[in-house]
Amino acid sequence: MSAIRIGLLGCGTVGGGVVRLLRDNADSIATRVGVPVEIGRVLVRDPEKERVPELPKSALTIDEKDVLDDASLDVVVEVMGGVDPARKYVCQAIDSGKSIVTANKMLLALAGPEIIARAAAKGVDLAFEGAVGGGIPVIRTLRESLASDSITELSGIVNGTCNYVLTRMRQNGLAYSDAVKEAQALGYAEADPTLDVGGHDAAHKLVVLAMLAFGAKVAHEKVHTEGIEKIESSDHDFVARFGYAVKHLAIGRDRGDSIELRVHPTLVPRDTAIANVNGVLNAIAIEGRALGPCLLSGRGAGDMPTAVSVVADIVDVARARHSGKQGNLTRAVRLQDRTVCSIDDVECAHYLRFRVFDRPGVLAKIAAALGDANVSIEQMVQVGGGDAQGAAADIVMTTHIAKDGDVRRALEKIGKSDYAMSAPRRMRILGGPPATRGRHS
Repeated sequence: MSAIRIGLLGCGTVGGGVVRLLRDNADSIATRVGVPVEIGRVLVRDPEKERVPELPKSALTIDEKDVLDDASLDVVVEVMGGVDPARKYVCQAIDSGKSIVTANKMLLALAGPEIIARAAAKGVDLAFEGAVGGGIPVIRTLRESLASDSITELSGIVNGTCNYVLTRMRQNGLAYSDAVKEAQALGYAEADPTLDVGGHDAAHKLVVLAMLAFGAKVAHEKVHTEGIEKIESSDHDFVARFGYAVKHLAIGRDRGDSIELRVHPTLVPRDTAIANVNGVLNAIAIEGRALGPCLLSGRGAGDMPTAVSVVADIVDVARARHSGKQGNLTRAVRLQDRTVCSIDDVECAHYLRFRVFDRPGVLAKIAAALGDANVSIEQMVQVGGGDAQGAAADIVMTTHIAKDGDVRRALEKIGKSDYAMSAPRRMRILGGPPATRGRHS
């Protein structure tokens, strides 16, 4: 074998970064693989579009058959995004005996088990480091570095758009809408940011992480998903009083008979490392039974961070192909159906905010509604009201650990009362008490 030849499906932002890295690091990559790694054909929508100068126009094609049916290509790299036609193309490439590298978290979340099983049956590699965390080697860590341990839980900031918006709201006092507009202007958010700010991108990534961490085959619809759209600037001020910062987290826990998979805004103790991961950075905390805690952090998006992960996968599958030992990466992923527990059964502490008419007895009624649902208050602060009977007031509190369903039922009851001015707001709390807890009790 004189060279490993690559076919690219897509050549946008990430694809262009892959081309650059393969050209810039050609000598070191050839040393690692044992033979040169060359780009053969590249599927694009518009061959006339200006692209990275390292990519010759002669390699471009608008016909997927030029990539999928080319017997001289050894590895197909899918960076086109979306589910269809990406799934069709990847499956065709697998059936023709080509190894696959993809950075497509949506494809893996919706069709990962099917594609993994197909690749395993064909004896080819499927690598997907770039699907989660950009340049952070979390997939490789779960698949290889922690293969001797069992993962009990993980939690992470896996969407840079959400983290940027929350950072700007907290540090600079921006309103949510202004922070989103700024993220769009800087290229951190799409024109339609719903996939990101609505939590769906993070949910897709959590499904992928659950495959490696828990060996779980689950439908992405089973992940409880909330976005950051309802968070207001005042929430950042309130949670700071209690010693927390707001982060949008993807959380997974192995409960033995079931697993927790949930994505939502979360209060994190302000003195922890993950609370201080700001801007577009990502961070994923992993807990192993033997290892204990481990934190991975870095640039979670962009052309070059993701391209670094994609090219690292290319090196792995190319080396395996050259040595005649392909398929090991795929065989290492063993999936089984796992039950995802209902969000109602999750137990954690909560942050609650009530916008109410400031009347005598309102606080007692809120406390009674929570108490009737077995939810106990830990700390409480009231802002506003007092100037006139019935003026608006915010009552903000944190609770002790309670069942999610109990909290939900209490909030539904309070939200229907005649003293509530709007629906109660709540966020869940992660981890132990911060160092400042107790100052406002």
